[in-house]
Amino acid sequence: MRRTDRRRGFEQKGHDILKSALFVDFDNVYSGLRKLDQTIADRFARQPLQWMNWVVEALELPDHAPAGARRRVLVRRCYLNPQAYQRFRPSFNLAGFEIIDCPALTSEGKTSTDIHMVLDIIDLLQHEVPYDEFIVFSADADFTPVLRKLRRWDRRTTVLAIGFPSAAYRASADLLIDQDEFVRKALGFRDDDESLPQQPGTTPPVSKPDDDALAAAARTLVEQVVAESAVPVAMARLAARVLASVEGMDASTWAGHGSFRGLVESWNLTPLAITTAGGGSIHDPRRHAALELATTTPTASVDTDLTRITRLIEQEVARSNVPVPCSRIASLITTQHGAIAADWNGKGSFRKFVEALPLGALQLDWSASGGWVLDPHRHMSVAATSLKSLSGSASNWGTDQNLLPIATQIHEVSGIPLLRPVDYQALFVSIAQEVAEHPFDLKETGKRVRDRIREAGHGGSRLDVNWILRGLLMRGHVFGKGQDDASSLARTMANNVRSLCLREQMPLDKATERAIARWLEGAQ
Repeated sequence: MRRTDRRRGFEQKGHDILKSALFVDFDNVYSGLRKLDQTIADRFARQPLQWMNWVVEALELPDHAPAGARRRVLVRRCYLNPQAYQRFRPSFNLAGFEIIDCPALTSEGKTSTDIHMVLDIIDLLQHEVPYDEFIVFSADADFTPVLRKLRRWDRRTTVLAIGFPSAAYRASADLLIDQDEFVRKALGFRDDDESLPQQPGTTPPVSKPDDDALAAAARTLVEQVVAESAVPVAMARLAARVLASVEGMDASTWAGHGSFRGLVESWNLTPLAITTAGGGSIHDPRRHAALELATTTPTASVDTDLTRITRLIEQEVARSNVPVPCSRIASLITTQHGAIAADWNGKGSFRKFVEALPLGALQLDWSASGGWVLDPHRHMSVAATSLKSLSGSASNWGTDQNLLPIATQIHEVSGIPLLRPVDYQALFVSIAQEVAEHPFDLKETGKRVRDRIREAGHGGSRLDVNWILRGLLMRGHVFGKGQDDASSLARTMANNVRSLCLREQMPLDKATERAIARWLEGAQ
């Protein structure tokens, strides 16, 4: 059978295995993590089995992967410089990696890792085994062409890039692994104090619990409800109760498990038992008899529910003057159609479920956190809505409001937080004060700096602070070496932003240069 025939068979039969190949540019990832935190870098290097298990068991699948597929990493290759990193070889051997030695070839330390990786990727692209997904751990934009080639060959691509990868590199991947999520979930560095970015002039957001905390709270509630019930409890009722009682739970993500059923199945509820009949229920065999329900839901009933859900979405969008967040849509569906929402009608996640609905002229926009549903005839895009909100906040910038248009453009190109000049000045002063009083630690310094600027009444979230700290580190700044004053930090960040803009081919004329200096350095 030809390769194309076998691949077509995979898609037609709905095979549940996604054949993957992983390529790790060790020097690139390790050096990037080391700039952020040596402890994080060492855990990546010494415990690859831990983050490999996360990649296989918990990492989401890239867009357009076969429905219901599970990832199987058939090839694991690590490319490292043995002259510098020989001490980490045993860890990767124990994790089942093939190790490709890439020693330095020049006096500057340049290795042949990139060409080795590209040749191996192309070789596997034409291999007898039809690999469905290519996973690349590297922030090196030189891999952009090979990602595009893989896309042309209808392969899925997943990328982990530490630092600030170029826009072209990000856009060429089907799935970009969030580096903060990788550090938290794959490497196990928990952070229970993260908050969402805020717009200039708005009240600082309240910190939200992480997925583990949400899952634990949900489990406690489920066990309590089942214990108090004289009969088995339907999944739909439990899902609605969790949404109503567990603050921060989002029905579109279910604490990172995609569906309520997925969340429940991640627990070991013994001695409680889970049934899937009739939408599912949970019962205690010592006290309850399992519900006697049909093992399948009649097709006509499912079709009716899907029609009602589609109408529900249309009505919700029709009554809103702005795009509707998918989290609200998911909560409404869970409340009114719990049996469908328990496993999203077999789709496994809210996103795949809603994308399969016949929504007509309505559009789904996944560019912003959580996703949005909008009517293009009545609503602006999410990005345009955000910009309109920002333009309406121009008055918050006071005498600097003429900087907002160019600052917004730089923000879109580089990703730098869109804070006011006065907020940036306060931020750099707070960083300087903090590192003068305490040794630098990315996590703890970020928390304390965020608290300082909040207490002073300035804008800026925890994520904003972390972006700036990471930018300084990636630019080569070393805290504790005598250059931690506010003006030096501001100048380093301004130079970092200039580099990011030039990399994205944004021209820096004199007016833009003056705007960056005024915005970040307070220059007049």
